[in-house]
Amino acid sequence: MIFMSSTTILNIDIINIDREEFLSVLDKGVLITPNLDHLIKLQYDKEFYDCYKRADWVVCDSRVLCLLSRLLRNPIQEAIPGSSFFTSYYMYHKDDPDCRIFLLGAKEGVAQKAMTKINERVGRDIVIGALSPSFGFENNEQECSEIVKTINASEANVVLVGVGAPKQEKWIFKFKEQMPNIKLWMALGATIDFEAGNIKRAPQWMQTLGMEWFYRFLMEPKRLFKRYFIDDMRFFYYFSKQLLGVYKNPFANN
Repeated sequence: MIFMSSTTILNIDIINIDREEFLSVLDKGVLITPNLDHLIKLQYDKEFYDCYKRADWVVCDSRVLCLLSRLLRNPIQEAIPGSSFFTSYYMYHKDDPDCRIFLLGAKEGVAQKAMTKINERVGRDIVIGALSPSFGFENNEQECSEIVKTINASEANVVLVGVGAPKQEKWIFKFKEQMPNIKLWMALGATIDFEAGNIKRAPQWMQTLGMEWFYRFLMEPKRLFKRYFIDDMRFFYYFSKQLLGVYKNPFANN
């Protein structure tokens, strides 16, 4: 990866890049896209933190983070939400026969539905494989082994894993060495659901104002209330400590 400037927020460095430049340089490695929820988990989950340190691309997923970074010396240029970036990625490569994508994630049948819709939009079979694993698959060595075999047999060289953080990041780093033909890994959460049309994105004005998280809460209030209004609120405590110069990385000496 070529050298790029970065912005430090709490205990991770986020690459400072805009979407167009990112599309032009993203060709291999592991992509992770942090948001507030990730940053909270990164304060206590050492394995997740290690995934971040090993990742090749750490790019801001959250417009809230992007706005707050203006309080820092080197603000983030642009939020690049994974849910919209993946669309940009496959359209950028729509005429590139060397781009062959596999989708891993979402509920049963959803990845297949997303594959069909993407290929119709692109006009060719850019997505050549799709699989929705069972709930708790990451703890089933036999199922993981079958997933590895399926991906290897597909001849894909790009894999999007969308099973939620930190599960998706940990799974990638645990198994990616068994799939040497995969050049690029993307850990992109609910992106497969978005592509399948199961989850609608917020109106553009809400995206612009950094309120897409609130739109998602309105769609799934029971599931997301604790995440957005309890867990993620702790971010502002840690970020205030960073602004005051008293924040300490809990894993700095590990």
